[in-house]
Amino acid sequence: MPVCGPKLSLCGLILSVWGIIQLTLMGVFYYIRAVALAEDVPGIEEEFHTLQDFYNAADAGYTQNAYNCWIAACIYVITLAISIHQFWANSRSTLNV
Repeated sequence: MPVCGPKLSLCGLILSVWGIIQLTLMGVFYYIRAVALAEDVPGIEEEFHTLQDFYNAADAGYTQNAYNCWIAACIYVITLAISIHQFWANSRSTLNV
């Protein structure tokens, strides 16, 4: 049973694929501690007493951001599955008319 039209389901399909690719790559870059993403790491803005405290906070922030990106990519997989189903349901309903 189609809930949305063919254009919306195709748009959701394209955006889901794009989101999966982008968030997976961002998760990988956070996981390998890319310096370009350092300003988006939480918890490193405060002042630290030792260099090791800073490294620990940065590692924890990078890891947390990587996991957040991968969780969001998994949610995009769910929206991709829904969009594929809707696209299939719309193409199937036009064949029956």
